[in-house]
Amino acid sequence: MRLSNLITFISAIFFCLVAIIASESGLKIDNISKPDDCSVLAKNGDTVHVHYSGKLESNGKVFDSSYKRNTPLPFKLGSGRVIKGWEQGILGMCVGEERTLTIPHELAYGERGFPPIIPPKSTLIFDVKLMKIDSGSSKDEF
Repeated sequence: MRLSNLITFISAIFFCLVAIIASESGLKIDNISKPDDCSVLAKNGDTVHVHYSGKLESNGKVFDSSYKRNTPLPFKLGSGRVIKGWEQGILGMCVGEERTLTIPHELAYGERGFPPIIPPKSTLIFDVKLMKIDSGSSKDEF
């Protein structure tokens, strides 16, 4: 029982640190749902598999969705392969957890945007669900 209390305590501290970092950067993280067992957290170096739907804050238009392709997006967390808002917003998630990430343009596609899909200086909203973590020596799946 002591080990589970320690894990819970460490997880709480980690989530507080992630929230502080996110709020300073302008990223807004809304936790939608979290599984009861959240003992494995996504960390830099893990390959994560994320289902998502992305829309423009300005008009609510969905510009991309892994759900439409029926395939989660795999990427190595901390590798710089995705926008900074994703790197920060997915860090610390557990498998099965769902979040809404409101990402300012500075952490997304910046001043230029990604024409013609994403206009300049666009704030993006992503509904994300972490489906799987591959951390080299172990796997955790939803």
